[in-house]
Amino acid sequence: MLPETRRPRRPQKRTRTAPRPGTALLALLALALALSPGRPARGAESGPPPSYVREQVLERPVPLRRDIGNSHETVTTASPDAQRYYDQGLNYLESFAWIEAARSFHQALRLDPNLALAYVGLSYAHSGFENTEGAKYYLRRAKALAAGDGPAARITDHERRRIEIRERQIVAMDDLSNRGKREAYRKAIDEALAAHPDDPVFWLLRGTASEPYASGQGQRGGAASLPYYRHVLNLVPDDASAHHYLAHTFEAMGPPDSAVAHAGAYLRLASSVPHAAHMMGHAFRRAGRIDEAIAQFQRSDSLERAYFAAEGIDPASDWHHAHNLQLLATSYQQIGRVDLAERALRELATLGAGDADRAFNRKELPNFLIHRGRYQEALEEAEGMAQTRYPQSRSVGHALAGRALLGLGRIGAAGRELDAAERELTIVPRSVLPLEPSRSQVEPWVKELRNAYSKAAGPATSIAAPTQDPRARAASRCCT
Repeated sequence: MLPETRRPRRPQKRTRTAPRPGTALLALLALALALSPGRPARGAESGPPPSYVREQVLERPVPLRRDIGNSHETVTTASPDAQRYYDQGLNYLESFAWIEAARSFHQALRLDPNLALAYVGLSYAHSGFENTEGAKYYLRRAKALAAGDGPAARITDHERRRIEIRERQIVAMDDLSNRGKREAYRKAIDEALAAHPDDPVFWLLRGTASEPYASGQGQRGGAASLPYYRHVLNLVPDDASAHHYLAHTFEAMGPPDSAVAHAGAYLRLASSVPHAAHMMGHAFRRAGRIDEAIAQFQRSDSLERAYFAAEGIDPASDWHHAHNLQLLATSYQQIGRVDLAERALRELATLGAGDADRAFNRKELPNFLIHRGRYQEALEEAEGMAQTRYPQSRSVGHALAGRALLGLGRIGAAGRELDAAERELTIVPRSVLPLEPSRSQVEPWVKELRNAYSKAAGPATSIAAPTQDPRARAASRCCT
């Protein structure tokens, strides 16, 4: 377009003109494309897509800490402190302490901006935040560094394989039911083990990759994971993360005494990590040692509250705090301390529904109230669950609302809640990301209402006493 010739103009009255048809729409589309998280602007992305934890929190400076585990992975850096912060992030990552892992990796990057594996660590942390786009963003940052011509391009074969393994995992996590992608992810680890047969990091990853889905991170292992975790202990006796993952594995498959032994070792090596005490509580609970379990859940709670106060962290931003309160409350119920159970459940309800797991676990308070005949209070809590953005929470919320309505004698309304619960159940995925409740975890709650409604709507209209809590029919597992 040629420049306009400048010439004197007579003053004109300013008038508003309507935009040409489609102009506003095109402008909005251009803006949306410019701000798209996956679209680089002049060769660089502006920042990661947000998670439920503000990025300002995740980038706060953090000190080096002790008693958080003993994992070590050599990375390419000239900064000893960057290496220390990377290892700290790795240990927090393997204890599911996503916030402190992210802070540690960011601190490592402040000391060495070319530390590619710190971006890989941030990718894992954002998967913990259920921030899929954030996980991809940080993986892209790692790949860009490794592919460039700067210092990061001189990374080792081990580090390049770590980036490739993470990339294969994210591809498989995008399509969890795709067996071929899951096997490609496992193959990448097997090839890394062939090249580095004495590397405990790869053996630990192979154990997590043996879980049923590519999203596995050490919590849902079974017999297939055992030999990999045990081999880590052959390479590094008393490896904290191997003990941690073995505690989860034996909690799920038994024997309980093995879960207690490995959880005890994990706690000894990571005594300042709230999840280590929590895991000890899990193992004691599985072994029927409920008083000892409560003591460990209380210990975890105390560690968390001290951490929140010292670091200025909002308790609602930490998934683990809500989960620990949930198990503490249900354990109190087992020993008949319903007053303490209700107090913990009331606090749990104030923490909101920042992710699918926490939204789902809001079920505990309405379920507690139903079993004590406090149906109107239960109905109000259940209706709140049915309004979240997560189908797991909505389905169970409708199911619990239906049970409360049956208790109130409102059979027709309970039937409508059953219909809603079953509709929501159909969109709950069977294969899920870490910590996200699957359909198999939601189904028992819907079935409970279906059975109770069938009895109430049949020839006998009297409502039976509340049936057994569906959780009692399945072994407890962490983070479910």
